[in-house]
Amino acid sequence: MLVTPLGLPEVLEIAPAKFGDARGFFSETYNAKKFSDAGLSMAFVQDNHSFSAARGVLRGLHYQLPPFAQDKLVRVIKGAIFDVAVDIRRGSPRFGQWCARTISAKAWNQMFVPKGFAHGFLTLEPDTEVIYKVSDLYSPEHERAINFADPDIAIEWPLDGIEPTLSDKDRVAPFLKDQPELFQFSGEGISS
Repeated sequence: MLVTPLGLPEVLEIAPAKFGDARGFFSETYNAKKFSDAGLSMAFVQDNHSFSAARGVLRGLHYQLPPFAQDKLVRVIKGAIFDVAVDIRRGSPRFGQWCARTISAKAWNQMFVPKGFAHGFLTLEPDTEVIYKVSDLYSPEHERAINFADPDIAIEWPLDGIEPTLSDKDRVAPFLKDQPELFQFSGEGISS
């Protein structure tokens, strides 16, 4: 398993080993001991699976507030996404900054998005399927969203001239500066 920090050092690209032969392949996409050895010792409690029929489906930017904040481990089993994380820890030297990586079934890579970061993705291919593990259960009362087109964050989504397909919730999500509740940077992560 290869672990690479991205543009925001807490956000990681994870490349699990993949072993192939004439039958197909085998891969450990998650191993608690290997993750712990890499400094990632959270317990995942829920798996989510999304399917997007078209290229240009944009989901996010989403996060949950404490006590239901979530670490996420995102992987693609079919297709490809432009996966984005935004630092939303007030007081962080990187507050409002973003990083991204193309995550795909072909590359067999994953992205780890820790608590204190908003997450979103854009499908780059039709019929894309995303599976992601989360470290806490879904809580509608704690769920929040930031507008994908927030000019202060200025994410460079690879839309190539197409209009993204959004949920009603994501279309009207407020900007980061208008979020009354976020995370606080404690110097080593987040505090609630």
